[in-house]
Amino acid sequence: MTEKLTDSHKYNLWTKRLIANGMDIHQIDELYTRRTGKGDVLFSLVYTDASTPEGYKIPPICFIKGEVVCVLICFIDIETREKFLLLVQQRRICDGSLTFEHPAGMLDSESDAAAVAAREVWEETGIEIAKESLIQLGKEPCYPSTGTSDEAMYFFYCEIELTGEEIRGYHNQAQGLLSDHEYINTYVAPFAEGHKLITNSNGLLLNFLYLKDVADWELLKAL
Repeated sequence: MTEKLTDSHKYNLWTKRLIANGMDIHQIDELYTRRTGKGDVLFSLVYTDASTPEGYKIPPICFIKGEVVCVLICFIDIETREKFLLLVQQRRICDGSLTFEHPAGMLDSESDAAAVAAREVWEETGIEIAKESLIQLGKEPCYPSTGTSDEAMYFFYCEIELTGEEIRGYHNQAQGLLSDHEYINTYVAPFAEGHKLITNSNGLLLNFLYLKDVADWELLKAL
């Protein structure tokens, strides 16, 4: 069954925030919507006629993506205590470049960010993690996108202690959901080396937020 944009969780979350911020909505026109294989709204481009509380019109185009999660998985060698990042390697949709990123994904029709984060880690890396094991950085989501997108991101991290052999076993494993056109290879690297491979600002920020939260000042200086 195809979900209507106006019935979707993402659309209603977006309009709720507009109203909460005092916006006066005059008209919203759906220009393009992409849906999942199940028919749920994945993202949408809309034309928005709305005014601020001060009486000014906002730019008319908005890209509705909704809330997303980004998860840092840190392996810690039981013997050496060295830290490793578990990254996902895949093609960037907009330009085809090969990227290294933290596991991430969208909250489609759900509101439990931790549950979605745990599922994304499983789908993209093959590691099963209880949502209670994930530590959230900050109570409110951050807004990494430009002002023309409603994207809001929740950051999480999890530390997992393993042997060196177990850590290496997670390197270069094929993952992802082919039904969602995900072609992913896992990539394990020492933390500082993995940090240099990441080129998206969300991933870089998450590294710094994690190191600050665990007070790993030595590794933070090495970045």
